[in-house]
Amino acid sequence: MIAWEFGAADLAGLRFAHSPMAELVASAFALRAGPAPWIRPGWRARVSTALGGWPTLRAVLFGPRGYAPDFLTPVPSVARPRLADELAVLAATPADRVAEQVRAGWGAVAPAEVERFVTDPRGALAALITEIRAYHQVAIVPLWPRLRAVADAEIAARVRAAAERSPRALLDGLHPRLDWDGSALLLKYPDKTDEWPGEGQSLTLLPTGFAGPQVYALTGSPTGRSLWYAPRGYGNIWDAEREPDAALSALLGPTRAAVLTLLAAPASTGDVADRLGLAAATASHHLTTLRDTGLVAAERSGRRLLYQRTHLGDQLIG
Repeated sequence: MIAWEFGAADLAGLRFAHSPMAELVASAFALRAGPAPWIRPGWRARVSTALGGWPTLRAVLFGPRGYAPDFLTPVPSVARPRLADELAVLAATPADRVAEQVRAGWGAVAPAEVERFVTDPRGALAALITEIRAYHQVAIVPLWPRLRAVADAEIAARVRAAAERSPRALLDGLHPRLDWDGSALLLKYPDKTDEWPGEGQSLTLLPTGFAGPQVYALTGSPTGRSLWYAPRGYGNIWDAEREPDAALSALLGPTRAAVLTLLAAPASTGDVADRLGLAAATASHHLTTLRDTGLVAAERSGRRLLYQRTHLGDQLIG
């Protein structure tokens, strides 16, 4: 178990964000870990096939030590950074830090793509950023609306729980491997025992769909510390959209059944209308009815109201 100093006063500095680079790096972790029941095989096959075209990215994120350089995932300075914002931070990383962290993923013998970070650090970093953009288009962009919607719904639910109960609700039940005893965050890793000092660093929680069943604590960023964990309902991100079954359609009506089936991942009224070809007023009517019957719940995220199935709704679909 790892004990990470985090007292009650540190709750005041706790914040949430959703990071494209966190999703990207976590997706690489998931890809190199092998098949997982919560990721659609088609995604894995498509991205694995394309990896051969990105030798620098492959060398940096798929080395023999299973290590990802910390400079790839700086703690976001804003809650909703764009990929371009995060790549600008990466590009400004000191060359010696980049070289040291990339080299740490390999032993005595490393491929030319890794050695280039020592001999031509700026050229190597530019190549890496180009390949990150290409990987992002293939691996992340098709899933981005769902990844962002699930993260937004998670953040909204956590904030509401803190407002209704107490700030401690921000951390309670965050992840099965995580606990808080009032003075330290306890990361339940059976093969690790360590104590991490607080050092006055703020903590940013990053709901990350590709984290899956894992929780990742990052402590090496100059901008603070972050903890990645999977938001609730993350498995629904990869669910293929399916037609509602006949029994559900007979019970609810075909349109309302289609709306409920769609809401495996959070969606706004506009999302539902666009994806089902409905008028906005029609989508709003069905969402209101489903909410009033307890089959979906609504969470506000910024200016958007996102709907997602409740446990009762999931049971009905199941």
